[in-house]
Amino acid sequence: RPAPAAPRAIRPLLLGTYTSEAGGGTGIGTAAYDTGTGAITPGPVITGVENPSYLALHPSGSTVYAVAEQEAGAVTAVSIAPDGTYEVLCSRPTGGSGATHLSVHPSGRWLLSANYGSGSVAVHPIAEDGSLGERTDLVTHSSPPPGPGQGGPHAHQIVTTPDGGHVLAVDLGTDTVYTYALDESAGTLTEVSRAALAPGSGPRHLAFHPGGRFAYLACELDNTLIVCAYDPATGAFTPGPGQSTGTGSGTSYPSQPVVTGDGAYVYLANRGHNSLTRYAVEDDGAAVRLLDTVPVGGDWPRQLALSPDSSLLFAANQRSSTVTVFGVGPDGSLTAAGDPFPAPVAVCVLPLP
Repeated sequence: RPAPAAPRAIRPLLLGTYTSEAGGGTGIGTAAYDTGTGAITPGPVITGVENPSYLALHPSGSTVYAVAEQEAGAVTAVSIAPDGTYEVLCSRPTGGSGATHLSVHPSGRWLLSANYGSGSVAVHPIAEDGSLGERTDLVTHSSPPPGPGQGGPHAHQIVTTPDGGHVLAVDLGTDTVYTYALDESAGTLTEVSRAALAPGSGPRHLAFHPGGRFAYLACELDNTLIVCAYDPATGAFTPGPGQSTGTGSGTSYPSQPVVTGDGAYVYLANRGHNSLTRYAVEDDGAAVRLLDTVPVGGDWPRQLALSPDSSLLFAANQRSSTVTVFGVGPDGSLTAAGDPFPAPVAVCVLPLP
């Protein structure tokens, strides 16, 4: 007999946008989604937050963090009360420009952020109440030289490895993934190794397989997905050959991969092609097999997110100002769930557990 379906519930959803862009939002959008149908219901806006183009949740679930993607980059902490109300706690400068990504260290004590404009990564301490202290480190990617057509380094993502042992920074400008060790007492980063990608490939975002030994890296300029091996003992990050996105010739500016909780499937957003590439994961994460591409139902899918149980896939479509939702089948199939949800300049969607 099949397992009984999980009971339906209504859960919170947060939306990132650009407040400085024409047609953009006025802060962090709030909404709710039906875990059974994927239907989204709008809620109020959290104002007082500038250009919150990427969002991340504290492991406690009580604080969400947003970048301020602007010349004077910053990170903002917003508390989430048990009754669902929100309060902006504080903002801190990142020390760089164009803050574009952030993540919370698994310990819950450090916030990591990436400055795209200045090609640097920053560390901020997190207090018990979720608020942020002054920056404890700032590392600029000064080598290798920028890739073809790049004016400098462009740090696009910073994440902690699943084992918690290292921090990875993906730099689109230098075509490099940097491995750092984080001193959890001082909040400082020390480079351990670096992985060189093909010049001009433009590595952007990666997502780990739940096994923790392999990650899938989207390269936005050469239109590939790369399976990379991670060695927890040394921190070494080793890229394999580029895999096709199934979108044809030229580049479709792939933006972000996501991996289902069981590690069986990878989905990749393609902005130019306005599609989602589906891959089956093989060999315990060491390989992927291209299945097909599926229309995303919007324009310029900037970011993807899976619901906590991987039953729903959300796509934030920047140019159509919509979020599209798909049901994820046991076989990895994607089925559109309802009509696109209107969200001004949607560049990030964060379903909360």
